[in-house]
Amino acid sequence: MKVAHRVLEYQTKGIFDFIDLTKEIQEFVKDSKIKNGLVNIQILHTSSALIVNENEPLLLEDIKKNLENTASSTIPYEHDDFSKRTVNVCEGECKNGHSHCKAIHLLPSVTLNLLKGKLQLGQWQRIIFVELDRSRQRKVQIQIIGE
Repeated sequence: MKVAHRVLEYQTKGIFDFIDLTKEIQEFVKDSKIKNGLVNIQILHTSSALIVNENEPLLLEDIKKNLENTASSTIPYEHDDFSKRTVNVCEGECKNGHSHCKAIHLLPSVTLNLLKGKLQLGQWQRIIFVELDRSRQRKVQIQIIGE
């Protein structure tokens, strides 16, 4: 069994920045020379997510609306009340309770099959990183396990 690992880094533009990772992941799969196994893609953040879906502009607008309706950025969140919150507060902390609440409806990781050197995706499926917060530096880890 072989294992290959890579970290991708991105500077996001802000909330609802959708970054299609598919080509970079496919290139890494090719470079790994692993033919059969599993590809795991994982983000290292709590206010962003991954989706496997179509990268179609009107659908992405629908997803934005759906997430905003699910966890509106205009309502108050306990997480944003720094007069009460004492846990995991950093210098320059921003009010982003809505981002975390959006993220719980999506995935922090996805695992896809690798067969005969090809990442198994449906016709329109793409691997998309979704920023749910402000512009930030983000990391995505990829690990391939197989033979």
